[in-house]
Amino acid sequence: MTVRFARRAAPGALALIALLVTACGGDPEPAPTTTVPAAVEAQKAAPPTPDAPIVWPLTGVETDEVAARPALAVKIENDPVVRPQTGLDAADMVWEQVIEGGVTRFVAVYHSRVPDAVEPVRSVRPMDPAIVAPLDGILAYSGAQQPFIDDVRAAGTQSVIMDAGDPGFRRDPGAAAPHNVIGDPQAFLAQADGERTAPPPAQFAFAAEGRSTAVADGAERSSLDVHLSPRQTAGWDWDADAGAWLRREGADPSMAASGERHAAANVVVLEVEVVDTSFKDPAGAPVPETQLVGSGTAFVASGGRVLEAEWSKESVRDPVELVAGGEPVELEPGATWVELLPTSGGLDVNP
Repeated sequence: MTVRFARRAAPGALALIALLVTACGGDPEPAPTTTVPAAVEAQKAAPPTPDAPIVWPLTGVETDEVAARPALAVKIENDPVVRPQTGLDAADMVWEQVIEGGVTRFVAVYHSRVPDAVEPVRSVRPMDPAIVAPLDGILAYSGAQQPFIDDVRAAGTQSVIMDAGDPGFRRDPGAAAPHNVIGDPQAFLAQADGERTAPPPAQFAFAAEGRSTAVADGAERSSLDVHLSPRQTAGWDWDADAGAWLRREGADPSMAASGERHAAANVVVLEVEVVDTSFKDPAGAPVPETQLVGSGTAFVASGGRVLEAEWSKESVRDPVELVAGGEPVELEPGATWVELLPTSGGLDVNP
């Protein structure tokens, strides 16, 4: 751009110029101008940062929209007599815990998908508040000893309880009590008290597909056998065609009532201390509690590879953190099953 500046003459000079012009009958000479370049600075900006993809918080799977509902956790039985269970195959996360007698139960967490039904729903245990509190959602269960119910409430989680008369429970006429409670997840979610976090906060970090920490740094492995107790071994076999770890109950395929094989993108094994509490079950056996506030060794299986890591959890309401080599562990997008392995148990990782 060019800017032109005209020079201004003194008043006396202007009068003289006017007389000369009149006398000569000619046009006045144009006033001289000076051209100076303008200082122009180019606008420089970095290229726009691509928008981060929208993902389901509990799975890291990309989606167009995340449902504004809280997380729903449900206690589901895993005694051999109740298999195959209904609804486990739809869970975003499943936690497996040892209870009295050496059998296991699940805490199944739903958010991205909500099944029509879950079965069989059972009672809460002392370690459940530490599992569900970081979700700030709902925990549905059949009942519990009052101190266990109080602990769930103290952890900030909303309870939906069959024994309290809450809606959403019914009995399966084809199964024997107490293994016959069917839960309606939509009815449970409809009872959210308005103080739940919706959508729920993420519980683990996720990488883009194929870029998880275990895939990058882990050792190639074909299967895991998690010896939770003398009565329960959870097996996991990598299936490259399915792109998932397929679950076994011991040597037998672990199946859902839908006919689907139970599967996971990630299997996280946490070595934990399990102690007997002063409480007894109806048969008189001590009720155990998994110590989840603390730290220990972890094994993370993703993408056909297994990585040794460390886990820690600072308080009941904090999520479990996974670290390897001083860096946070990122999982593959998809469902995650967490095995709470007592230090008295064992883990076989097979090539």
